[in-house]
Amino acid sequence: MNKFDKLPFYIRASLFLLGLYLFITMLSIGQDIILPLIYGAIIAISISPLVKMMVKRRINRTVSIAGVLTIASLLVITLFVLLSSQVTLFKDAFPRLSMKFQDLVNQTVNWISINFNIRSENINAWIANIYSEILKNSNAAIGTTLTTIGGVFSTAVLTPVYSFMILYYQSHLVAFAHSLFGSDNDDKVTEILTETKSIIQNYLGGLFIEFAIISVLNSIGLFILGMEYAILLGILGALLNVIPYIGGVVAVVLYMIIALITKEPIYVVYVVLLYTIIQLIDNNYIVPKVIGSKVRLNALVSIIVVIAGAALWGVPGMFLSIPLTAILKLIFDRIDSLKHWGILLGDVKQVVKRQRKVKGPDA
Repeated sequence: MNKFDKLPFYIRASLFLLGLYLFITMLSIGQDIILPLIYGAIIAISISPLVKMMVKRRINRTVSIAGVLTIASLLVITLFVLLSSQVTLFKDAFPRLSMKFQDLVNQTVNWISINFNIRSENINAWIANIYSEILKNSNAAIGTTLTTIGGVFSTAVLTPVYSFMILYYQSHLVAFAHSLFGSDNDDKVTEILTETKSIIQNYLGGLFIEFAIISVLNSIGLFILGMEYAILLGILGALLNVIPYIGGVVAVVLYMIIALITKEPIYVVYVVLLYTIIQLIDNNYIVPKVIGSKVRLNALVSIIVVIAGAALWGVPGMFLSIPLTAILKLIFDRIDSLKHWGILLGDVKQVVKRQRKVKGPDA
């Protein structure tokens, strides 16, 4: 037992909470540096098999890295151009949609006034008050938006640079990790690095395939229903679907609002049925087959880390929360003093398997 374990529990808990607070504060303050670095590391790990394959064919390592990064960048730009073209169509139709939305609001106000015996003037005054509050906060919102856009451009520029450097100095970084933890832990370090690489490659590769399939299913389903902007909504819904639990709720609410504005009210039911069917296909067939069980986190932890990621880093934090937590769980599972945290993060099936191994097959 070390000296820290001999301290009273309240002192250890206080030190832990203080360290956690300082760590989170550092993550928040340094997000402009940390986020591009994390993205760069994830992209570097994801494309490293392609780089390795090109190097084996005696192509210069620098040329291989630059070539693979260029192809990946072109794919991202192509997707961005496709989305931009769809957003332009949506922007041109925005005045018409705005008028329809206002008509819907007026109808809703009249219905509430008739059925709940509330004067429509009072409801309209309440809506006008909310609108004025939104306008008061619009300057702060614009400033936040500009800051966010600046951060996105900064991340877009730095991420490929970090990816290139990480891939170029890959052997140096691996040697540093082994040197940091000592020769006695070489096998454990190698195991953690290998499994971390496998988790990121399988999880992100699976997410990309899932995103493509869900985009097609969403777009086809919305097109069959005669919904406007089917491609844009299909891709946006698939992108939100990447965020566990919360993203799906936001996507279906967005579809319902567009259906209310552009179609008859019955189409809200059609949209909900369509999204329910697609989610059943996704959860029961696509996710198990494509993503598998590489990220074994229970639902409670998944929701908490997604919300925490959003509070810490905004939208990027929501996307990064699951793979980063999965890597943490992998590390916890390999360190004896932290295995209980790995159990907390893991899913129920994994805990049951662990208990059966301890108690025996007849338990």
